[in-house]
Amino acid sequence: MSDKISIMLISGKREQLQMAAMVASVGAVSGNEVTVFLSMNALQFFTKGCDIKAEADGPMGTLLEEKNAPGFMELFQSAVELGDAKIFPCSMAVDILELSQDKLEDFVSEPLGLTKFLDEASAGQVWTF
Repeated sequence: MSDKISIMLISGKREQLQMAAMVASVGAVSGNEVTVFLSMNALQFFTKGCDIKAEADGPMGTLLEEKNAPGFMELFQSAVELGDAKIFPCSMAVDILELSQDKLEDFVSEPLGLTKFLDEASAGQVWTF
């Protein structure tokens, strides 16, 4: 079994953001090396001061909020702080959105290209949300 987990996160839907965060945090605190690649609709949530709420895609997304489940941002931050997780924004998406590093959450690493992510992901589990 691999001890490397790579997560490509492109969705802006609450359920998918939540599941990706759960895989990242549980994987990281269980001793796995976790890499999260943020792109497309997911990246906006990782900017400082983001006040956009992730839209629920179904009833579970609504229940996550109603039952006060730990939020996906909290889980991603825990994955970085408590385990071996690194969260990278897609370099292309960063360029398109004209983001600088200081506009991203502090636990988000420097931008990474898709080619590099795919190369590093080839040695373990790959999850897409």
